Amino acid sequence: MKLATLRDGTRDGRLLVVRGDGQAAIPAPAPWRTMQQALDDWEAARPALAATAAELTGDGLEGLAIEPERLMAPLPRAYEWVDGSAYLNHVILVRKARGAEPPDTLRTDPLVYQGGSGDLLGPREPVTLPDPAWGLDYESEVVVVLGDTPQGTTAAAAAPHIRLVMIANDVTLRNLVPTELAKGFGFFQSKPATAFAPFAVTPDELGAAWQDGRLHARVRSTYNGALLGDCDSGPEMHFSFHDLVAHICKTRRFTAGTLLGSGTVSNADRARGVSCLAERRMIEIIEQGKATTPFMKVGDTIEIEAVLADGTSPVGVIRQRVVAPGGAA
Repeated sequence: MKLATLRDGTRDGRLLVVRGDGQAAIPAPAPWRTMQQALDDWEAARPALAATAAELTGDGLEGLAIEPERLMAPLPRAYEWVDGSAYLNHVILVRKARGAEPPDTLRTDPLVYQGGSGDLLGPREPVTLPDPAWGLDYESEVVVVLGDTPQGTTAAAAAPHIRLVMIANDVTLRNLVPTELAKGFGFFQSKPATAFAPFAVTPDELGAAWQDGRLHARVRSTYNGALLGDCDSGPEMHFSFHDLVAHICKTRRFTAGTLLGSGTVSNADRARGVSCLAERRMIEIIEQGKATTPFMKVGDTIEIEAVLADGTSPVGVIRQRVVAPGGAA
């Protein structure tokens, strides 16, 4: 099942049930007007939404053409946005870029931080850059949406709590990170609004591409028209989403509508490219002695897509342009 949220002038938009090919959709049936309402009432909502999807796919219903520019993030605002860093190659490279060592518990204890969840961007909304000196970077990630998840949930019991899967551009202002972390209190200003792909899909929609809490896809990052990354999101995800759920639930429970991210998709094989500019810059330092790729500037574009083995792109494409305050490209 594939879902989206239409921008309709209300704060949380209108929940859409999307045809499997992503080309048409219809509003979700009552009483589930928004994604959050459906997540809050998932046991009743899911079969009704699935039935609507089946009718739409079988030509029993006539759908409206999908216009990605009119879509919000599938969940336009969330109760929580918790992001991990499950790809160890990324952790090692980015830590090296800022002269920091990876933690001793790198392989045993997941890294997570809590980002802003009240302002989430749709798949075609621009990234605003007030100051190029902040070091704007994209980060291509996989994200899941949780249902109500109790404290103490183990990795073995995590799968039923994962409701939806999607991808994100978890924007980072790299040059603000070192001074923030030096305070010993984590990220804040360095993490502006995150953008999400047009569609969120149930794990069963992914077939064999969803295995053991990991999405097996090529996460492609196209920067200013050039393919910078074609990274495999499956095998090198050291901590699965099941592991991440167990980690965050150690001391508290989470409510339906919580977003949980994988961190930047990263592969040790440099032929696969990169899912952020910080990695590219670090590789340049290692190979050439200095970084030559600048961070993003006004007018730059980034596209992010997750492509399955059969060539399909179930969650659609994030396509953003960097703009100055006020919207000038």
